[in-house]
Amino acid sequence: SRKTNPAAAIADLRKSGVKKVVMLTGDNESVASRVAEQVRIDTYHAGLLPAQKVEKLEAILGAKSTGNVAFVGDGINDAPVLTRSDVGIAMGALGSDAAIEAADVVLMDDRLAKIPVAIRIARKTMRIVIENITFSLVVKIAVMVLGALGIADMKLAVFGDVGVLILAILNSLRAMRVQIGRASCRERV
Repeated sequence: SRKTNPAAAIADLRKSGVKKVVMLTGDNESVASRVAEQVRIDTYHAGLLPAQKVEKLEAILGAKSTGNVAFVGDGINDAPVLTRSDVGIAMGALGSDAAIEAADVVLMDDRLAKIPVAIRIARKTMRIVIENITFSLVVKIAVMVLGALGIADMKLAVFGDVGVLILAILNSLRAMRVQIGRASCRERV
């Protein structure tokens, strides 16, 4: 199925705007090569110890031109890299406590397909936050100006406070619906 297919998850990551996928692994060269080919990973580095993973990540961070660098891991060996990356994502179901503690995001499922979903949820949430802040500021400034001119009364001031809060909460409920594939459904990450 598409949900459990790592190659499909990598393709979904690319559709979400991920430009380059690099695998840093402690596994040997032959395993890493086979996995990288099967799931269509751009670059891989095999046989790495935790300190070497950090060195490779530092090189990636130093070479990046735009955007952020996310690292996905689940083991205790990944904790230093999760901490150092711009966004650390721990795969929580089988993740070690150290990886979960070091990560910025913890997915309670070990399916890579959840990462593009989490990206879509984060982007939609940020859009909604910006909408709510903008709407609240515009209404509050308008009410303040109308109040200073003597046009606004107490009812309008209450709407400017409580009404905007209620509208912002209702607008925030849209974050619960995220487009997954063609259908829109609620998804827990």
